[in-house]
Amino acid sequence: MTMRVLGIETSCDETGVALFDTEQGLLSDALHSQVAMHAEYGGVVPELASRDHTRRLLPLIQRVLDEAGIRRQGLDAIAYTAGPGLVGALMVGASTAHGMARALDLPVLGVHHMEGHLLAPMLEDNPPAFPFVALLVSGGHTQLVEVSGIGQYRLLGESVDDAAGEAFDKAAKMLDLDYPGGPAVARLAAAGDPQRWRFPRPMTDRPGLDFSFSGLKTHTLTTIRQLDQQDALDEQARADVARAFEEAVADTLAIKCRRALDATGLSRLVVAGGVSANQRLRERLERETAKRGAEVFYPRGRFCTDNGAMIAYAGAQRLLAGERDVIGRMQAVPRWPLEQLRQP
Repeated sequence: MTMRVLGIETSCDETGVALFDTEQGLLSDALHSQVAMHAEYGGVVPELASRDHTRRLLPLIQRVLDEAGIRRQGLDAIAYTAGPGLVGALMVGASTAHGMARALDLPVLGVHHMEGHLLAPMLEDNPPAFPFVALLVSGGHTQLVEVSGIGQYRLLGESVDDAAGEAFDKAAKMLDLDYPGGPAVARLAAAGDPQRWRFPRPMTDRPGLDFSFSGLKTHTLTTIRQLDQQDALDEQARADVARAFEEAVADTLAIKCRRALDATGLSRLVVAGGVSANQRLRERLERETAKRGAEVFYPRGRFCTDNGAMIAYAGAQRLLAGERDVIGRMQAVPRWPLEQLRQP
């Protein structure tokens, strides 16, 4: 069955829309980032995010349809991010999707945001085959998941405190860098000396697949304060701190991924979410997987962060299996464990 699915993503600070055809693949996609708007506040302001989604969403939908040469009447279904995320932002996408579905008499479905990230590499020319291990490293999540098929997810490990993306943001603030923190830390780290410091690799000295970045953050802050007290926090020292921090996060994630592959006996690793764009992390993962003859898969750069294409794809798979929302019964779930998803 061929299906053209409009995907809508409004979980946080990016408005994403895409059109996916189950036979032809991705037809068009568009994204508006709110980074510049939130930068002056040093992080996402939920009310501002919701208002901006409201302004941007309908024009983006029209743009995607125009680029694909499709009228609204040519759609077969609509998928939207139902959670997890900011509840106000989620409601913008949910209400728009349900309103369009009622007006056009189309099926509509709320999609799990992290399932979208997990399946984003399926949009590439060389998609991974099931089963695989997935490392999900978005702004608010750091998780290792064994994936046997769509909806068949077993949580292997997750962060017991801040996610890796949150740790990058907090390290950026310590170093007086702009928001968003991940790219800012990576840019500064490029000029850092990798030999000056070796920061701790949290929870790698014990068994298990959980993560913790609180100790690493404390170590980073202590180092910065000591340098400041010594009047030695110059630009090179800041770059060296950024490099040591980035190396520690990348090594920690890579070590845990290797353990997860060993524990499951699988030879395919999927890495998705905003932090997956970090080049230091990719270098570490390439080395770790090469050592054991495994493969690693990523989504293309613009699909590492939040986007409509991943929601359209994930929604299409579940819509094809017969899943639907009841029209008018919108889903907006701020907290939604991935393992609660059922197999379609």
